[in-house]
Amino acid sequence: MSTLHGSFLIKNKEKYFFIWSEAWKQLEKEKYDLEAEYLYVYPFLIDNPNQLYSLLKENNYHNVCEENIDKLESKWQWEMVLFPSQKKPKSKTVIPLLYEHYVTIPNKLSTVILYPWEVGGFKLNVQELLGFLAKLPLSKVDHVGCDLRFWSHIYRWGLDLICRRKFLPGIDEKNHSFWQPLLDSNIDQSRLTHFIQSMPSMSRCYVESEDDPIIPQQQIILDFLRTILDAQIRQLLSNISLSNNSDITIQSWLESLNNKEKQSFNLSSLDSKRLKTAFDNWTLPIQDNLITSDFQLIKKQYRICFKLQPPIATHQTDNYDNWCLNYYLQALDNPDFLVATEKVWQHPNPDLQIDDRVIENPQEIVLKGLGLASRFYEPIAESLSESMPNFCKLNAISAYQFIRGVVWQLQDNGLGVILPQGLNSGVDEQRLGVKIEAKVNLKKGERLNLNTLLNYNLKVAVGDKTLTQKEFHNLLAQKSPLVEIDGQWLALQPADVKAAEDILNQAENNINLTVEDALRLSSGNGETIAKLPVIAFESSGALADLINSINDNQKINILPTPKGFEGNLREYQKAGFSWLYFLEKWNLGACLADDMGLGKTIQLIAFLLTLKEQELLTKPNLIVCPTSVLNNWEREIKKFAPSLKAIIHHGEQRSKGKEFLKEAEKIDIIITSYALIYRDFDTLNMVEWQGVILDEAQNIKNPQAKQTQAVQDLKSEFRIALTGTPVENRLSELWSILQFLNPGYLGTQQFFQRRFTIPIEKYGDQHSLQILRSLVQPFILRRLKTDKNIIQDLPEKQEMNVYCGLSSEQAQLYQNLVDESLEKINETTGIKRHGLVLTLLMRLKQVCNHPAHLLKEEKLDFSPRSGKLLRLEEMLEEVVAEGDRSLIFTQFTEWGNLLQPYLKQKLGVEVLFLSGSTKIEKRQEMVDRFQNDPQGPPIFILSLKAGGTGLNLTKANHVFHYDRWWNPAVENQATDRAFRIGQKQNVQVHKFVCSGTLEEKINDILESKKQLAEQTINTGEDWLTDLDTDQLRNLLVLERNAIL
Repeated sequence: MSTLHGSFLIKNKEKYFFIWSEAWKQLEKEKYDLEAEYLYVYPFLIDNPNQLYSLLKENNYHNVCEENIDKLESKWQWEMVLFPSQKKPKSKTVIPLLYEHYVTIPNKLSTVILYPWEVGGFKLNVQELLGFLAKLPLSKVDHVGCDLRFWSHIYRWGLDLICRRKFLPGIDEKNHSFWQPLLDSNIDQSRLTHFIQSMPSMSRCYVESEDDPIIPQQQIILDFLRTILDAQIRQLLSNISLSNNSDITIQSWLESLNNKEKQSFNLSSLDSKRLKTAFDNWTLPIQDNLITSDFQLIKKQYRICFKLQPPIATHQTDNYDNWCLNYYLQALDNPDFLVATEKVWQHPNPDLQIDDRVIENPQEIVLKGLGLASRFYEPIAESLSESMPNFCKLNAISAYQFIRGVVWQLQDNGLGVILPQGLNSGVDEQRLGVKIEAKVNLKKGERLNLNTLLNYNLKVAVGDKTLTQKEFHNLLAQKSPLVEIDGQWLALQPADVKAAEDILNQAENNINLTVEDALRLSSGNGETIAKLPVIAFESSGALADLINSINDNQKINILPTPKGFEGNLREYQKAGFSWLYFLEKWNLGACLADDMGLGKTIQLIAFLLTLKEQELLTKPNLIVCPTSVLNNWEREIKKFAPSLKAIIHHGEQRSKGKEFLKEAEKIDIIITSYALIYRDFDTLNMVEWQGVILDEAQNIKNPQAKQTQAVQDLKSEFRIALTGTPVENRLSELWSILQFLNPGYLGTQQFFQRRFTIPIEKYGDQHSLQILRSLVQPFILRRLKTDKNIIQDLPEKQEMNVYCGLSSEQAQLYQNLVDESLEKINETTGIKRHGLVLTLLMRLKQVCNHPAHLLKEEKLDFSPRSGKLLRLEEMLEEVVAEGDRSLIFTQFTEWGNLLQPYLKQKLGVEVLFLSGSTKIEKRQEMVDRFQNDPQGPPIFILSLKAGGTGLNLTKANHVFHYDRWWNPAVENQATDRAFRIGQKQNVQVHKFVCSGTLEEKINDILESKKQLAEQTINTGEDWLTDLDTDQLRNLLVLERNAIL
């Protein structure tokens, strides 16, 4: 896979953006002389303009240039880049290290140096760059390097500055006009510091010569920010005429500010000087927050700070009207270091020394700050009538207005503000709030569920203190918007006062709170009730038990393996089914989202069996799954819990209506497919289900799909979702699954989109992400196979059979082949009969693979013609989503040729295919890419003969045997490509078997003689040719359960 890189370059006073791309390859024969007198081309470089354009086009970035060879070549240029490179010990050779997240760790005996390499790419002007950066994702994706993502973040910072009006025009000595950022707010100062600290070294490793100094981070960041912001504003103003000005000098300047092409204008030296003087006077109060001509930001050490001093109460009365706003100098590196302006005025010298600090021009700092602040608050402006202002007096109302309407403006302009404790906005702000005391009143035999109503009391509170009606009225009697409670100040907001009065007066309250609300409110995520923020939520009884347990999975009792369970459960699997049991007890929906291979199916079976053994399984349960695993579910239930009665509801002969209802009353589990949920909804909805369980619940990720809506409408006492994909990474899928499990818990889809999806996915809002995680955490259990506790509990190699059904087309072809061939086989003997049997077996395998394989079609279409391929797709989707790698073995080269392009298009990832015809050089390149390129292809198809021996493919942690060789020794040899010395992961081996066909019957024979078969090297299909025709017919006959 290729990775795009790029950076903002400043060369010979020319500024442009340079993009290029690299791709991993094995470096073995290349030798690069450390003392060479010329530049080597960076060996990982994509060095062809057409290839780079194709990569841009593939990712929808092709708007940066035209698809024309002459235009592409005219944009192409070469740059010198200093890359970390590995100097070989006792050698004069050097090898570059592939940059960023797949950089290899050099040998300890090697030395890593910065060495110059040559890279080629496209040169973009600023206008071309705007469209390119707008499309780049902010989140980490494989095809975009961290350097490009860095510039994309600064591009969006420019847009944010424009939205907040943090920009103004500028002019330089040569009468060039420009738009520039105003970085006066604390948030922008912090953002600049963050960008300086997090700037990838790759963003500034471009030089003109090896000895050139590397440009400092702040300089290149500020230069780019001003350049991109100027282009953004000019683009916005392209169709807008700035207002006419009677002064022709100013009008010329304004006209140049919205001209994309011409950014300079002609002025006489006198007019130019006059304009520059006027501009400097206009920007004097904010000059320290403007970018200098050499792209630096003046490093301020001190600023003006306003400290609001509350009145001091006397013994006789609480006087809340005597507030005072005092003026100080504040150190930016230590906000606690304050110098009263009174001391500043007393020392007229240019420098003021306080302890070990020397403050340069303190009076100038004070006057500039007061001048700026006077624009926002009239009392400060009035205090400037004094020759040496130190404070301004305020009454309670003025102080309230200052807190609510002025503080944020001062802070947004880079000025300091200190407020009394409790009056700061945000998490530290004191507010009137509500304390909720809640419990549930359950009748005998009644079970708690999300819709159970709470019996609750609301109390007005401030912090930890609950206010009685008398205490609240005493506060109001002070007739001040600012009051003090237990040493902390409180701003009484009119809306809060009205809401508190309604609560204390026990005004009619129509709010019905449920257990669902209790779970949300107890999470402490800033919920409001009765128009006041919830300060505390106290529960008792059964409600407290639920909340305490659900927020701490460690408190859940681990149940023993049910007596009737035919098998062993690992410790994490016992914890998993115990967790399902706990949530079912409270009638809460649960999503078991363990990694593939951790045994979600048997955990669910153990859970249902536990309910049955405790005589709690009183109604039928519905399992909805993909069509491809219907037989798997029935088989696993019979294998592990034979006492559970299970049937499949599928096929043309399935019962419906009253017949189905009568049949369901005798059954513990009915298994059906997503495809039938909508079609048979009326029949399925006749049953009062105890539980509805969704396997591979990502199938309901689209809330508008008919099958999703049908699943949502099914009536049941509890609901469970099983999925192996990381649902937390797909917010729309997460909402849909939680809506099924616990309807309404995350609000409507529109609310969820507005509150979580957009802030998290578009803006990377970590606070919203944290709130969402705390909300869904009680209902989702996800264990990874990389977890330490899980790894210790897993075998190094897990082998499992994957049973698949046949499509109707496959079944018809299979039956026709058997009927036609057995008749011929019965009439022949000897070598000819032997050949006919082997041919039949091979063709039946082809049918089981896919009809297109047997019919020699040129490519696979996307219609569901093969149950085996359908199941492979579903499993590979999980593998790719989890970032795992897979080997797929087939004995048919022609099938690999069909499968490779199909999976590539279906899954959207690169797929490799190695067969006997693959050249040795290409073969080694594929192995190297799969093994060593961290962004390499996640899927590797191998023909069993070509890839079954001699390869080391330990990057794979999944092995799929798509069609069977029926020789365990050969299959084990193939599996050992992944499971061998050097493998650091648990390997899952998936052996595909078509149910009801010769594949299942031969598999059963081999399983029953597994030890002998594994020791016998020369087994295969030859023994099948020795069977007589009746024995062969019994082996090949198609069973009823074969068809999907």
